[in-house]
Amino acid sequence: MRPVRTEAAPAPVAGAPYSQAVAIDASDGGLVFVSGQVPIDPATGALVADDIGAQTTRCLAHVEAILRQAGSGLDRVVKTTIYLAHLDEDFAAMNEAYRAGFGEHAPARATVGVASLPLGARVEIEAVATVAAG
Repeated sequence: MRPVRTEAAPAPVAGAPYSQAVAIDASDGGLVFVSGQVPIDPATGALVADDIGAQTTRCLAHVEAILRQAGSGLDRVVKTTIYLAHLDEDFAAMNEAYRAGFGEHAPARATVGVASLPLGARVEIEAVATVAAG
C-alpha cells in the first residue's frame, strides 16, 4: 500500500489527516482508493465557479490527475461516490458533466445528498480504480 500525491490536485483540506489516494499495487490486488475531491483550483486554493457542471468537471480532473499519478486512469474506475449539497437541484446537471467526463465508461456509483461539503463546495467525488500491472 502506498500513498499517492500530486500537485495537479489540491492537498488535503487544512492539513487534514488523509491522503489524496492510497494505491494497492498489483502484487497486493491492484487498486487505488481516491479520497473525496472537491472543486478547488490547486493553484489558488479557491473553489471554482458556483456552477455544478464546472465543479463536477473540476472534481473529475482532480480524480483523473491522482489516478494518473498512481498508474491508473478514469477508464479503470470501478466505483465512485458522489456527495451533493443540493441533491434535488444539482443531480441532473452533475450527471451531465459526469457523463461527459467518463464517456461510455460507466462505473458503479452512489450519489448521496449531504447537508454541507468542505469549503462550501456543491459536489465532492471519491473513486476506486484498478491499477495496471506494472
